[in-house]
Amino acid sequence: MPKKNLVIVESPAKAKTIEKYLGRNYKVIASLGHIRDLPKSQMGIDVDNNYEPKYISIRGKGDTIKKLKQAASKATNIYLAADPDREGEAIAFHLAHILKLDPTEKNRVVFNEITKDAVKNAFKEPRAINMDLVNSQQARRILDRLVGYSISPILWRKVKKGLSAGRVQSIALKLVIDREKQIQEFNPEEYWKIEATFTKGKSNFDASFQALDSKKKELSNEQSVQEILKKVNKEQLFDIQEVVKKERKRNPQAPFTTSALQQEANKRLNFKTRKTMMIAQQLYEGIHLGKKEGTVGLITYMRTDSTRISALAKQEAGTFIHDEFGEEYASHNPKKAKQQENSQDAHEAIRPTSVMRTPESLKEILSRDQFRLYQLIWSRFLASQMTPAVFDTVRADLTQNGVTFRANGSQMKFEGFTKVYKTDTDKKNTKLPVLKEGQQVELSAINPSQHFTQPPARYSEATLVKVLEENGVGRPSTYAPTIDTIQKRYYVKLNGRAFEPTELGEIVDDLIETFFPDIVNIDFTAQLESDLDEIAEQKEQWTGVIDRYYRPFEKELINADEKIEKIQIKDEPAGFNCEICGAPMVIKMGRYGKFYACLRFPDCRNTQAIVKEIGVPCPTCGKGQVIERKSKRNRIFYGCSRYPECEFVSWDKPLTRLCPVDQHFLVEKKIKGGTQVVCPNGDYEEEAQK
Repeated sequence: MPKKNLVIVESPAKAKTIEKYLGRNYKVIASLGHIRDLPKSQMGIDVDNNYEPKYISIRGKGDTIKKLKQAASKATNIYLAADPDREGEAIAFHLAHILKLDPTEKNRVVFNEITKDAVKNAFKEPRAINMDLVNSQQARRILDRLVGYSISPILWRKVKKGLSAGRVQSIALKLVIDREKQIQEFNPEEYWKIEATFTKGKSNFDASFQALDSKKKELSNEQSVQEILKKVNKEQLFDIQEVVKKERKRNPQAPFTTSALQQEANKRLNFKTRKTMMIAQQLYEGIHLGKKEGTVGLITYMRTDSTRISALAKQEAGTFIHDEFGEEYASHNPKKAKQQENSQDAHEAIRPTSVMRTPESLKEILSRDQFRLYQLIWSRFLASQMTPAVFDTVRADLTQNGVTFRANGSQMKFEGFTKVYKTDTDKKNTKLPVLKEGQQVELSAINPSQHFTQPPARYSEATLVKVLEENGVGRPSTYAPTIDTIQKRYYVKLNGRAFEPTELGEIVDDLIETFFPDIVNIDFTAQLESDLDEIAEQKEQWTGVIDRYYRPFEKELINADEKIEKIQIKDEPAGFNCEICGAPMVIKMGRYGKFYACLRFPDCRNTQAIVKEIGVPCPTCGKGQVIERKSKRNRIFYGCSRYPECEFVSWDKPLTRLCPVDQHFLVEKKIKGGTQVVCPNGDYEEEAQK
């Protein structure tokens, strides 16, 4: 049997796709990610010997390594085709070590998309392993290990077992806690608005108070409002003093970077960052499209901070737009997005490998979530190559007795890119009647309203990713695991779609901020990211960067271990006794939040979940109470307190009121922007409440 060329990739899905493109002379197998790493049971870094890492084969990878060695011994040539980023470069380096390959030989193959042309072209130009990229990844891994494995044991000894600390996760936690402090310290300020409805002919339109005697006036209390209202004569017409008409253009956004995709998928599709990356990985590695096309990678590499796209992709998009929508929609010179200062620009933006594969053409092939994410990526990329949307705007100032109201109108004149990628603002048109200077209009109604300034909103996954990226903390590949970690450690919890810090998170943050201030210093961490980039660009030695950051940190560790006193997280009395032994029950803090436990633990191991009654008897059995529960994915649902005897469950909050149509219990359903009372049978619904 003739020898074949061996290609090693990370995943079986990717292996299957690539083997189809390369043909019978190639055998493609998967390493299933990293095969070597630092040991879990010890630090694994010789601090006194130039930070020499002690890599070992990952437990459970023995059979994979054996298969890789067997396949390598029979191969003519060996190619390492791990992902085209620093992590992939490190995987290739460790594979070369295991298989005793020379890293200076040209055995490394990289491609930004898994398509036939991209893969075949990549194999025409293999290169040596880029040790600068490897060292950059290695420096990050070692620094994270030094920080995590040094601080975590202190937290175990001083607070409780199972806690952890890390560079990026500590900053993410601090951001959530700082935002909570801002909310708690926020003092609302009173302000008023005066809205009015005017009539011209048969048309009504709205306007807002703008100025008094041609000067802008703040309405900070009711007295200032009454001053305006006294000047307005409801029987007198308002003069149209000024009408300003303009044409406004809105340019499309750039195609997705990793963080932009995570943010938009969270906002539009309600995907968690981990889910977004998992589905994007599937689309990148390949989906089977039937016998004719086989398995094809549908999007380019999904870990990127670049908005650059290839000339070929631009040309294909231009042709598609021209043919599908018309010449006026195809941008001849798409606006180039400004790259972020710390962007590596190693890959293209995330885009479809072929814009000709429309979402609709794949709808029957992709799963629902794959389709939704692909549609988002496809639409955003196509829109980025289209002409701006054009709006006609009108501003009219209406005056009477020195009081000025302003009416604003906006009407879409040309759809442009919004034909394929709309936002909520694109759906709103405010049309004014034809207004001319010197004309008069009638005041139909005037409505003053009191308001109070609102505190800043808590972070959602989307806004937390955004602020991490804006501050240069972490990299595209780190956001999903970082957000996952602070939730798994129960440092934060999701309330709806917003993060709230827990008591445990506040304790850990306070200790780290007090004893390791650099760890939670955003500027310090962003500078480290910049230094890691400089290792990749041959401007810094990796050992020098680590030493510069570790030596001051080492002194902080000694100080922290000496000065941090043991923190007792006191158990709160639960207010009732154990049903097994009669001892008092207490509220304990666990890994996943608070729970009831017997005071005699571990002699008595009785525990109970803390449930929240909503004051509604169970509509099924009538004996139990409806309680708030949480699913495995942390989603709130409602069930009977007598479960499993009674199996009543509802995603929507049941009410005590009955439906006037069929006497079924009503529920409060969450809708966009508020709630609505409805009958689950669909026979009755009330007006939505904001």
